[in-house]
Amino acid sequence: MSAKALAPIKMLPAYRFGSMTPWGGDSLKTLFNRDIPDPKTGESLEVSCLDNLSSTDENGTTLKKLIELYEERLLGTKVDKPFPLLLKLISARDKLSVQVHPDNDYALKKEKKLGKTEAWLILDAAPDAHIVYGIKKGISKEKLQNAFLNRTEDISSLLRYVPVKAGDAFYIPAGTVHAIGAGITLYEIQQSSDVTYRFYDWDRADSLGNKRELHIEDALNVSNIKFSDNAIVPKTLPLKEGSGKLEEIFNTPYFITHRYTDCQNALIENTPEYFKMLTFISPGTISWESGSLNLNSGDTVLLPAMGFDVFISSKLAVVSMPSKG
Repeated sequence: MSAKALAPIKMLPAYRFGSMTPWGGDSLKTLFNRDIPDPKTGESLEVSCLDNLSSTDENGTTLKKLIELYEERLLGTKVDKPFPLLLKLISARDKLSVQVHPDNDYALKKEKKLGKTEAWLILDAAPDAHIVYGIKKGISKEKLQNAFLNRTEDISSLLRYVPVKAGDAFYIPAGTVHAIGAGITLYEIQQSSDVTYRFYDWDRADSLGNKRELHIEDALNVSNIKFSDNAIVPKTLPLKEGSGKLEEIFNTPYFITHRYTDCQNALIENTPEYFKMLTFISPGTISWESGSLNLNSGDTVLLPAMGFDVFISSKLAVVSMPSKG
């Protein structure tokens, strides 16, 4: 391996909390023993290049600065710029707003930003937990519009609810009406975008009686009301080295996600075309030609494109990377 190879980089997250995530909870503390900034900490941005919400390495260097320093050695030879992905852990004590995200064309024209396709892996869920995953079959856009604008009927009755449990995985392409339900902690991989159009926030108000802003016109413009899908059925893949189970959970136009279960010294091959993001849902170890790290549950490591083959051992770990196209 060249002396210029980059070692794995342990990342430290940025957080959204308090008034930014009034629905947030403390499950990142209880599940992962995190020192969270607030009892209502909704999002841990594990690998993020968003302005003012950048993750850092252990020396405090932002992801944006790391990219400036290492360029293709970090990102890879076939990765679109700016940084294309955003990785989060989400803690929902209460249900999130009903929302939808635009695709690239709409978001670039309207917001000068990328659109947002995302996917969820459920890490923990209350016994009765559910998500909003699309609109009920047969609901027209006109009926939906009247419900949101004129309150002609109960909005919640138009939504499609899907029960969830730990281990379930859901793909949420741009245009999908969705909401995370109460009592859920999940892993989210998405395009690097913060564009959200909020349809409905369950008529909640803060202590001063203020309700959160809605974006009904834009939400209606971008919604695919015919979307209807179910939990992903993972595809089992062969491990090249080591023991355990390897599954492909998501293979989308923007990202690919693999799940490693009960693995010992499982190989993750280096790929000079693109970086990878490795999250240990359970404690584990990562080793490579010249070093090793012990990781706690919830820790994320950025694997540079021009780095090393690595070997991981963990009860449960997840790897996401840009799509090969």
